Amino acid sequence: MDSNFILKVVTISASGALAPGPLTASSIALGARGSWRTGVSIAFGHTIVEFPLVLVIAYGIGAFLTQQWIILMLELVGGLFLVFFAILTFRDALNPKLSFSLKSRGHKSAMLIGIGLSLFNPYFIAWWIGIGSPLILEVFKELSLISLVLFYIAHVWIDYAWLIFTSSIGSASRINVKIYKIILLILAIVVLYFGVDMIAKFLASIYLNGS
Repeated sequence: MDSNFILKVVTISASGALAPGPLTASSIALGARGSWRTGVSIAFGHTIVEFPLVLVIAYGIGAFLTQQWIILMLELVGGLFLVFFAILTFRDALNPKLSFSLKSRGHKSAMLIGIGLSLFNPYFIAWWIGIGSPLILEVFKELSLISLVLFYIAHVWIDYAWLIFTSSIGSASRINVKIYKIILLILAIVVLYFGVDMIAKFLASIYLNGS
């Protein structure tokens, strides 16, 4: 891979990684409960889902993921997952006994959230199929798995950098309890919005298909 292609990968990857979304909001929220390390755990969970998806697309079976019933399932499960996470965040934000002694839910939980928010996010999968596929196919012309891995590394480091950064922002909010709670409350609303939006799109699709 030449430097121009790597630059293109980094630029296009940034358009996806830095866009506001459930992973970013969750990273800040979990960072507020823990530290920047939660960003690493979320990113690792994201990678567990993302790299196999890249392989699936590279080997020509990504079209399966564009089937309507798959998209509907992802919207419903993903929406419910986000609503559940928002409820947990609301609970923490409204807890009168909340303090900085609050323990992080752990890096394992953060990793599972990274997996869930990636696996059940139809927009993430759509990004890879619509935007990422041309890049994958371009690099896979060399018929080299090593080239594909190098391509993915050029992409995924942005996810890690961004999620570590956003979780660090969340962690910094713990300087003040009131700021901490306000940030959790705002993020709960944001995550809830994403969840309700996914569920609404699922219901709208069901209604349109049934009418």
